[in-house]
Amino acid sequence: MNSVRLLIGVLVFAGVVLAQATNAEKRPTVAGASFDKLKSLVGEWEGTMNEEGKQSSATTSYRLVSGGSALMNVLGAGTPYEMVTMFYVDNSDLLVTHYCAAHNQPRFRMVPSSEPNVVTFVFKDATNLASPLTPHMVGLKITFVDADHHYQDWTFLDKGKESTSRFEFHRKA
Repeated sequence: MNSVRLLIGVLVFAGVVLAQATNAEKRPTVAGASFDKLKSLVGEWEGTMNEEGKQSSATTSYRLVSGGSALMNVLGAGTPYEMVTMFYVDNSDLLVTHYCAAHNQPRFRMVPSSEPNVVTFVFKDATNLASPLTPHMVGLKITFVDADHHYQDWTFLDKGKESTSRFEFHRKA
């Protein structure tokens, strides 16, 4: 009889925990809302890159992977400078891992923005950095102009100096 009561208690407790977890998943978070905004970028894009006053053509693509739990961005596919950036929600944070052509992997976390059309990420940490002085990306800002246009501003740190490159994209027809 005691084992039956114990089993019923365990099942009730498990049900309560499961109900709370399900309700928590349904509650919108800033990270979840921003991730949903980023999902609207799924597709193929083309445009230009402006780096230190020099302009060149650029391409990027976005696709949902891993059952929709991650958004993969491939910048410059098929070029020597191809880079992959993964966006994903980790509890209440929206995180990014950038697999850089500089051979390191900076990670960023989203910070709140007062601009509803902007998602901003700041440097969190990185793998494969020999030292903090090793050149690496330290920021990303994505600005949504409309459903078919967006900007990416990438900030790079080299020898203590930050520089920002802007990519302006429009959706491929």
